[in-house]
Amino acid sequence: MATALPTEPADVVAPAPAAGPRRDREQGRTRKWLLGVWSTLAILFLVAPILFMIVFSFNDNQGRFNFEWKGFTLKHWAHPFADPDLAKALENSLLIAVLATAVATMMGTLLAVALVRHRFRGRGAADFFVFLPMASPEVVMGASLLAMFLVLGIGTGFGTILVAHIMFSISYVVVTVKSRLEGMDPHVEEASRDLGAGEVSTFFRVTLPMIAPGVAAAAVLAFALSIDDYIVTSFNAGQTQTFPLFIFGATRQGVPPQVNVLSTMLLLLVLGLMVVNVLVQRALARRDFKRREA
Repeated sequence: MATALPTEPADVVAPAPAAGPRRDREQGRTRKWLLGVWSTLAILFLVAPILFMIVFSFNDNQGRFNFEWKGFTLKHWAHPFADPDLAKALENSLLIAVLATAVATMMGTLLAVALVRHRFRGRGAADFFVFLPMASPEVVMGASLLAMFLVLGIGTGFGTILVAHIMFSISYVVVTVKSRLEGMDPHVEEASRDLGAGEVSTFFRVTLPMIAPGVAAAAVLAFALSIDDYIVTSFNAGQTQTFPLFIFGATRQGVPPQVNVLSTMLLLLVLGLMVVNVLVQRALARRDFKRREA
């Protein structure tokens, strides 16, 4: 019986390197490139109107409208308050924003502390009504406030604008301060009370310094919302003119270039407040870190 002779083994071919990791790297680079392009386009879309506003504050316009570039000039920056009506409107807006920010920050901070640190009957309803102004359309809010003022026989003007701005600013303050409080360890306050400090002393010596960055951020947000508001203000302004109302009215006859100048100044003011808030937060964080290390 014949037996099969063993055949020589064929040459072993080494497997080709897998293309998977290389393909994944290429896809990762492509995704990063597309994400960068998309992010750049999104940022340009957001800042383009602001850039046009800043650039046209230096435009040497010849007519009533400031929509066509005529040349570079600094005369509008030299006399930003040349229009007395515009200056008065800006003064009203700044005064209302400062007062509304102060009142809304104080009331909103105390309300946030009550909602986070205390349990009381109606807490859920209070929490709901705090969010209601944020969820309601501004047209509905403005019309509702106007109807309330008319029913109560209150004439619209500076006071009604202030009340309206305080009302919708409180919601944003509460939300901002609540997020800070919820991330804060309550045992620190309990330790303060165990050592003999009362409720008021604990709040001013422990709670308030720890939530101060959140309170400052809420104040900056309330100021920006107040000085920028048009819809709610237009319902309750009466004969009082604010900066946004002046701009809207001027668009029909011609917007003076000083509007661009003052708008740029307001932008720089808000950005400056934000930068100061961030720097203060970092300084406090470094101080606390050094204190813990010591």
